[in-house]
Amino acid sequence: MDDFLKALFDDGEPMEMDAGAYLFHAGDPVRFVHLVENGGIHLERTQISGQVTCFQRARPGDILAEASIYAVAYHCDAKVVEPARLRKLRVERLMETLEVDPETSIAWATHLARTVQTTRLLAEIRGLKTVRQRLDAWIDHGGALPAKGHWQTLAQELAVTPEALYREIAQRRSVGLSKNRKS
Repeated sequence: MDDFLKALFDDGEPMEMDAGAYLFHAGDPVRFVHLVENGGIHLERTQISGQVTCFQRARPGDILAEASIYAVAYHCDAKVVEPARLRKLRVERLMETLEVDPETSIAWATHLARTVQTTRLLAEIRGLKTVRQRLDAWIDHGGALPAKGHWQTLAQELAVTPEALYREIAQRRSVGLSKNRKS
């Protein structure tokens, strides 16, 4: 977690939530910005077809729906997928800090830019056709194959089924490669 985030949220109110709970729903007014300290929260939107699309998988150290501080209402639901500990900070407090503290303001802008860059990279990777191509691209951009217990999270990041990712990893291991460049 960036030091500036830790300092920024020091006086934020701590809160704990159980898996399955919702932190907020689409249409709720934006009053707080949230820092995930532990657990996991997904930003989800249900499409007209009924399909649920996940726009953010917030993990420890992530700010949830940071772009929402510039909106009147949330555009997604925030569903707790793992028991979570958060800190919530009033949007007004964050804005006041950004107005009077140039260092924090620059760090905030840098954080937002990195978030956009990561989102674009994931969109590019998810646009590739095969699991092999997606895994290769992910590894090429600095991702190391996580420990076995975290493969499901990687499958979510790559927007593939866990089973398809497991097959790809098994195939790579059977030929002794950490990544296979043949597409």
